Amino acid sequence: MTKIKPEEMLTNAFSNDHKALIGFVTAGDPSFEKSVSEILTLAQAGTDIIEIGIPFSDPVADGPVIQAADLRAFAAGMTTERVFDLVAAVRQKSQVPLALLVYLNNVFKYGYERFFKRCEELQIGGLIIPDLPAEERPEVLPFAQKYGCALIPLVAPTSGQRIPKVVAGASGFVYAVSSMGVTGTRQQIQTNLKQMIAEIRQATDLPIAVGFGIHTPAQAAEIATVADGVIVGSAIVKLIAENDSAVSAKLDDYVQQLKTAIN
Repeated sequence: MTKIKPEEMLTNAFSNDHKALIGFVTAGDPSFEKSVSEILTLAQAGTDIIEIGIPFSDPVADGPVIQAADLRAFAAGMTTERVFDLVAAVRQKSQVPLALLVYLNNVFKYGYERFFKRCEELQIGGLIIPDLPAEERPEVLPFAQKYGCALIPLVAPTSGQRIPKVVAGASGFVYAVSSMGVTGTRQQIQTNLKQMIAEIRQATDLPIAVGFGIHTPAQAAEIATVADGVIVGSAIVKLIAENDSAVSAKLDDYVQQLKTAIN
């Protein structure tokens, strides 16, 4: 039997016209044990891909909600190595497709070869690296390809003519950024997503998921009419920040609402 590469697990989550729900959590927020529980809850509720953020001191793409989660995770003792320990704990109970949101300095300090080898061992399908421009991707890409880990490209509303370059040689899926600025819930998304996604489709056959600002089921349903998947981050992190005994039930209910809306 041919072993499926981790990156293929991401692409397969979009198969058969299924609209994928991608949920984001910050690793170690508010603690190692609770973070494992949150990820398993999201997986059991039907989240198709879970994006795990590695805490970083200067997360330039993230808004105040996720920045606060990073600080809580640091206070709980999270490091890059502990994030891999956390994923290993998740993998004891779930094979849900996983991706990491990580800033390049963390990968560089850990060592490219060592980092991607750990990703393969733990079946981590891809990395989203917000501060890795397309021009610098060749520095990292050989390691990603060696270990079957996607470098998931971020396409912004301003990418325009750069889209073919941004998505060239990519795998997994394309992360389409709905709005300029940092992550966080938004009442309205002003970008012409239909046009932006059409331009991405001309440049790649990969599935396209839209993130940044999506938090209501109605927004998710609207996005799903033009995209292959919906990414929800800050709204999930807000629920986790409440850190009460009902957090698992709240996450489960929220995921069910989103899944119903997009499919």
